Amino acid sequence: MPEVADIFRRYGGQYLADFGQAMLASHRRAFDDILRCRTPEMGGELYVCDHCGQQHYAYHSCRNRSCPKCHGKDTQKWLDGRKSELLPVPYFHVVFTVPDQLRRVIRSRQKLLYPLLMKAAAKAVIKLAADPHYVGGLIGVLAVLHTWTRTLEYHPHVHCLIPGGGLADDGTWRPARSNYLVPVKALSKIFRGMFLDFAAKELGPGVLSPALRRRPWVVYAKPAVQGPQKVLDYLGRYVHRVAITNRRILSVDDGKVTFRYQPSGQNHWKTMTLAAQEFIRRFLQHVLPKGIHKVRYFGLWAPTKRKSLRELQRTLVQAEQVDSAQASQVTPESLRPYTLEGSPCPNCRAGTLLHVRRIRPQKRAPP
Repeated sequence: MPEVADIFRRYGGQYLADFGQAMLASHRRAFDDILRCRTPEMGGELYVCDHCGQQHYAYHSCRNRSCPKCHGKDTQKWLDGRKSELLPVPYFHVVFTVPDQLRRVIRSRQKLLYPLLMKAAAKAVIKLAADPHYVGGLIGVLAVLHTWTRTLEYHPHVHCLIPGGGLADDGTWRPARSNYLVPVKALSKIFRGMFLDFAAKELGPGVLSPALRRRPWVVYAKPAVQGPQKVLDYLGRYVHRVAITNRRILSVDDGKVTFRYQPSGQNHWKTMTLAAQEFIRRFLQHVLPKGIHKVRYFGLWAPTKRKSLRELQRTLVQAEQVDSAQASQVTPESLRPYTLEGSPCPNCRAGTLLHVRRIRPQKRAPP
């Protein structure tokens, strides 16, 4: 099955020749790391089967946060941590988007504006939810930054997972209505005002068009009817990756890349074919600058509120149920470094693999 690394390997040379001088440092680092990931250049481990004697090489991962082959264990660890923080209440999935006219500004000032985008989204929904007409308490917000559409085009937006209720000032839990958190029209106006105020303060006058305050911004909010785990699984898929997984790539031939995507709101798959150079451009534009955190926690999920969150969990469910659920999420096995030691031999299926030695990084594969 073709991978992003295969596309870089076959067509990346021409891309570097055409655009290498203009590439951002983060893009070039991701490009190089993805090319080297799980190849002899990374070094690795040598295993041998105790039955047939067949040797097996396992090369190290690059661990670049944009690599589609890395971070399987990290993703599971992140999901386990978030599961342990869930409350036994309904949840909502809220998505904040920005107008087309603002995308170029954000893209040219990513390190400055991405954090402000996430902050404005979280602060807006926290402010509106604090109104007694809706929730009347402090809600939790897990915010995850995405910058892509399903066809890899640039579209910065923020996904938020929010529990259906909040913690009131008197320490009691205030549940939200079962299918309604806050009015999205009011939420979009507050989000628009907050982000533009934050951005104008940092950018100065003349950068943002006054028309941005007059046109409507789109915010989606819907109950997580299949439970918060479904939303977490979707968000976790790209917490340590970007834009596309390798299994969505169908073919790489004749300078073209064909991949599948699922249109928003539809249950069937479509295919798209792009020139390899265009595919590489679309992929790299979603590589975040160094230092940008794509996941942030606000309200009840803020690091400073962990004690309040645990007390609330104990209030809403029995203490022993919380403790046992947390203990079952993160196990020593899930935190153990990846190794093939003791795995069945893929050659004979009768023996197990034994670790022989570590392989130093090299330019060519061992004989």
